[in-house]
Amino acid sequence: MLEMKRLRLLWELQTRGTVAAVAEALSYTPSAVSQQLSLLEREAGVPLLRKSGRQLELTPAARALVRETEHLLAGLERAEAALHRNHSRISGTVRVAVFQTAMLALMPQTLGRLRERYPELRVEMVQYEPKSALRETWARAFDLVVAEQYPHHSTAHYTGLDREVIARDALQLALPPADAAGGAFANVTRLQDVADMPWVVEQPGAASRHWAVQLCRSAGFEPDIRYETPDLQAHVRLVESGTAVAFLPGLVHGGMESRVRRLDLEGAPERTIFTAVRESMGSHPAQNAVRAEIAHQASLIDTPEAVGNL
Repeated sequence: MLEMKRLRLLWELQTRGTVAAVAEALSYTPSAVSQQLSLLEREAGVPLLRKSGRQLELTPAARALVRETEHLLAGLERAEAALHRNHSRISGTVRVAVFQTAMLALMPQTLGRLRERYPELRVEMVQYEPKSALRETWARAFDLVVAEQYPHHSTAHYTGLDREVIARDALQLALPPADAAGGAFANVTRLQDVADMPWVVEQPGAASRHWAVQLCRSAGFEPDIRYETPDLQAHVRLVESGTAVAFLPGLVHGGMESRVRRLDLEGAPERTIFTAVRESMGSHPAQNAVRAEIAHQASLIDTPEAVGNL
């Protein structure tokens, strides 16, 4: 009989592409991964891997085995969920990937409530960029992801991931206080008024940056991007200091004192905040408890009103 742990390694190799990536994802050494794959090949009795330059390539037999392994992995997760549904108490470990603003605005309250209600439940949380977090949740590195999606910039859809929208977050123009920088930002009434101002944005490749640049171009100017950081709290500080302007989501202000002036944008654009889990784990009580509490906390978030419209 084929060993399930070795089948999982073959599945991981198909998913991640290299032995080194598999080893890093599963905390193995590359040599250990290679040894286990060689044992699996002997157990199977047919070639599963072949050299293609410096990389290993799966044979047609291996790809067929990977397809069946996907069903087996999902079946094991459904079996685990069924086992936990028969427990009187919610317990176990749920691994969560969360982007920065959700980690700050939603997760402290979520974790506190879960600790009070389910003392036997362990939640492990990692800050992760949404695009990568979705893939890693599909690949079973996480059990649940809290992710975001910007207007006209859809995140990738992975077969077997169930999404649930928990909030729609207003995107606004963030301006320094009226008295900052000698009053340079005091008379802004439309997006074009900040065409010559310095901007802070996220780094290249981020959905928020792509959306921001396109919105500025649609308004007839190229933004003067001088500062780049994925940390939206740094965006807030740079705007407060009169150093830059930015587009910021409302959630970044939740529960915080800030001197940033926020103006609504034409068309009232919003980013979508959602959770995603593997369908095979969708009935697991522990995972459902975490997911429900995150959604509950999102429903309670109260962000300050904007001070005007553009």
